[in-house]
Amino acid sequence: MNFLFIIGGIVLLILGGNWLLKSAVALSLKLGISKIIIGMTVVSFATSAPELIVSINAALSGASDLALGNVIGSNIANLGLVLGITLLLGTMHVQKSFYRTDWPVMMIASLLLYFFLSDDEVITQNEGIILFSFLVGFLVYLFRFQKTSALEELPEEDKPMPVYNILFFFVLGGLGLWGGSELLINGATSMALQFGVSERIIGITIVSIGTSVPELAASVIAVLKKEKAISLGNLIGSNVFNILAVLGITSIITPVKLTDLGLLTSDIFWMLGISFIVLPLVFIPKRYCLGWRDGALLLSAYATFIYFTI
Repeated sequence: MNFLFIIGGIVLLILGGNWLLKSAVALSLKLGISKIIIGMTVVSFATSAPELIVSINAALSGASDLALGNVIGSNIANLGLVLGITLLLGTMHVQKSFYRTDWPVMMIASLLLYFFLSDDEVITQNEGIILFSFLVGFLVYLFRFQKTSALEELPEEDKPMPVYNILFFFVLGGLGLWGGSELLINGATSMALQFGVSERIIGITIVSIGTSVPELAASVIAVLKKEKAISLGNLIGSNVFNILAVLGITSIITPVKLTDLGLLTSDIFWMLGISFIVLPLVFIPKRYCLGWRDGALLLSAYATFIYFTI
């Protein structure tokens, strides 16, 4: 039954995220907001909404390790699993903004998370404000100085969506996300108790992969359709958003306390390592290009992480 709760929760999270994205993009276009701004804000928020709702719900339920494991595991999955599979299906060309802004900001955000947790094993409200403020500053920088950006392909609206449809999908998406997070957290925590494993293990594996399913599905579909795949910059942007927004907002609402030291002594170093290794892969052997060999390496790293974690 717990497994069914987890599957049902993941399905609702995927549907809820898609409905929220549909309504948010339609509203932004109706208001005349440019697609670049939509991509950097609305799309980033919608694709990270499952992680955000799950983490807030988990932290409020006293399952902080589930919240932390979800974010750290999702960041590892985005680069190891999602990027790895995407590269096996097709070559990806990398823009210069990757090493100028995207990668450095991701590493700074990841190191901030490590220092906050290693200091007193809790992300306090003040530290949450610092994380979220960093995100706001990064977005302001992008809006002002980065005129072009490799964004996700946004769904084209053939006809403007009526306001009542926008509202309907927004409410439906919100309900789907919240209901899905309830099912996923209840199923995950119950499964942890049933099999005698920690919330950290469940969060870093099952929950994090479940909340990364939208990114994986979008990447694979884009490659199979021979359309523009999700760029490396967008996957890194998702990781930045997960730390600065998801954990930032969650810790502002309630402090996120670390109880399983495995997150600090092992998992976060896997996240830092996989995040770092992407930089040399972009330049070696071919500059500004990632291919199937890079994908195989990232997938192998992710499989090794799962093996040693379980």
